[in-house]
Amino acid sequence: MALRFLSLCVKDRIDLGRVSSRVYNVRLFSTAAEQRNTGNDCHGYDDGDDQNPSVARLKMLEKRANKLEEQVQDLTERYNRALEDSDSVRRRTRKFVEDAKLFGIQSFCRDLVEVADLLERTTSGMEAKETTSLTQSLEQIQDRLQEVFSKHGLEKMRPVGTVYDPYQHEVVCHTPAHGVEPGLVAVVKQDGYTLHGRTIRHAHVGIAVKTQDS
Repeated sequence: MALRFLSLCVKDRIDLGRVSSRVYNVRLFSTAAEQRNTGNDCHGYDDGDDQNPSVARLKMLEKRANKLEEQVQDLTERYNRALEDSDSVRRRTRKFVEDAKLFGIQSFCRDLVEVADLLERTTSGMEAKETTSLTQSLEQIQDRLQEVFSKHGLEKMRPVGTVYDPYQHEVVCHTPAHGVEPGLVAVVKQDGYTLHGRTIRHAHVGIAVKTQDS
């Protein structure tokens, strides 16, 4: 192959140096083009490397922001629930303190009304012509005692002629309905008392019932 090429060169008088230089130039041009293409490819790959980390970091920051937002919302809800619970406890505590102030002397009042009962029974059992002065003194004591009761919210019930109330009355007997409609309270055997509207002792009452005479 080489001998044929040389013979053709001699026959056609081809300048081998010029051919060699052209071949060399073609090789150089080809090599430079490949390098240029390779450089372009590498440059494109570098841009991708520069962009991909930025996108990944942006996504990571977005996820963190969403997670922090969820945490803030959860903490806000917990805080609001804690405030509601605190307000509820504060209201219950205030009500407890108020009740303690109003009804703290409840047991004392129960004992005191027994003294009032004793005074009332003693006064009503005396004969007026024999012990007029003593009776008047006891009545004054009784009136004053009721004034003190009222001052501190302790009130005597007056259930005669009213409808039976199981929260205030305790039925101990039944009596013929004379002057009172059947079913109403006709007589009081023991006075009942309320402290600021709360029953501390039920009134022992007799309920009027209809009889043949009535």
